[in-house]
Amino acid sequence: MTVESVRPEDTTATAEPPVAGGAVPLLGHGWRLVRDPLAFLSQLRDHGDVVRLKLGPKTVYAVTTPALTGAVALSPDYIIAGPLWESLESLLGKEGVATANGTLHRRQRRTIQPAFRLDAIPAYGPIMAEEAYALVERWRDAGGVLDITYESFRVAVRVAARCLMRGGYMDAHADRICADLTTLFAGMYQRMVVPLGPLYKVPLPANREFNRALADLHVLVDEIVADRRASGQKPDDLLSALLEAKDDNGDPIGEQEIHDQVIAILTPGAETVGSTVMSLLLVLTEHPELGDKIRDEVKSVVGDRRVAFDDVRQLTYTANVVTETLRLYPAVWILTRRAVADTELGGYRIPKGADLIYSPYAIQRDRRSYERNEDFDPDRWLPERSKDVPKYAMSPFSVGNRKCPSDHFSMAELTLITAVVAQAYRFEQASDSDPRPRIGITLRPRRLMLRARPR
Repeated sequence: MTVESVRPEDTTATAEPPVAGGAVPLLGHGWRLVRDPLAFLSQLRDHGDVVRLKLGPKTVYAVTTPALTGAVALSPDYIIAGPLWESLESLLGKEGVATANGTLHRRQRRTIQPAFRLDAIPAYGPIMAEEAYALVERWRDAGGVLDITYESFRVAVRVAARCLMRGGYMDAHADRICADLTTLFAGMYQRMVVPLGPLYKVPLPANREFNRALADLHVLVDEIVADRRASGQKPDDLLSALLEAKDDNGDPIGEQEIHDQVIAILTPGAETVGSTVMSLLLVLTEHPELGDKIRDEVKSVVGDRRVAFDDVRQLTYTANVVTETLRLYPAVWILTRRAVADTELGGYRIPKGADLIYSPYAIQRDRRSYERNEDFDPDRWLPERSKDVPKYAMSPFSVGNRKCPSDHFSMAELTLITAVVAQAYRFEQASDSDPRPRIGITLRPRRLMLRARPR
């Protein structure tokens, strides 16, 4: 089924999608999305291609098939909005590329896109390699048990900050960014699935900690911008592009837009890449044979020298391990959109103003799209096999005009880090490790504590 075949010419459909079972008074399906969201979302397709959910007083339309999620992502009838983005608004604001729509979003994409062009990414390679090897050296000196949450977010923040907002001042900020985002992304998921706004203003300990982290991150971003301006330097990086950007009238963009754009740079760089690094290390721990194969590939491609960015294109098995990790453990595991017109989807009426929700996690694990769908199999991404994967059944960076602009940047970074780490170490879980999924706005292991054993 193609996207075109599910985009109707006639929007007069009157059928309502079925309502998912299991709703409870007041909370609706929100309690199931808190209790076990991955299992709940993964079984929704058994009840229909589109089903209705109740989140508190709101009705939300869950989309469950690859073709229909592709249609939603590509159609101008659905914009970035809904429960996910409302919960993120206090962090991301309304003027950053992650949350903006329409002409503002298109202008912002034009501003940041040059930093992520394919021909621009190799310039970041030495920084990626330097940070990957610094990680390996720090683990060699540390000994004992490693807190992988801290280590993963630290390397992700440092790569994003050093590549896109160059400056030594980022060293002092990396730990604060990681701590703040950890608190914020946990609290925001709860605010999305149980949208009881007034209760989140009550000065309970969890609310106070959330507000403290939010305020600190916004102060931190203002410090980053102020430090760059005070330095008088204009390196060829994304922050300089933002500070020199013009609006549609040719005037400098406002301070709030600069602030929101910096947040939009730091957040995916820290949270989504950091979460994926955690999942990759869990995969290498649970499947040590993968690390052995990666080590052998690195030896074959690189020899005895250090892995460099130019080697990444030849590290095909390593890249396939990264891709399979993104399939089974997508950091961005849930997305929402809002209909801006009366429309139809899968034969059902979707009214203007309706919120839609869909799960890359559920789509990418669906037995209808993948043989042995729960198995970790990097070879499913070999060219002769990957052609059998249905369109839009694997979209970890999204599609259309909301596709993550840093997709190639992130894949190169993740492949390089995986190659360097797997070449150096085997991993074992410590007794206090808890690899179960931690459900927040992003998905990652709950508490991953590892011992790194030198090869």
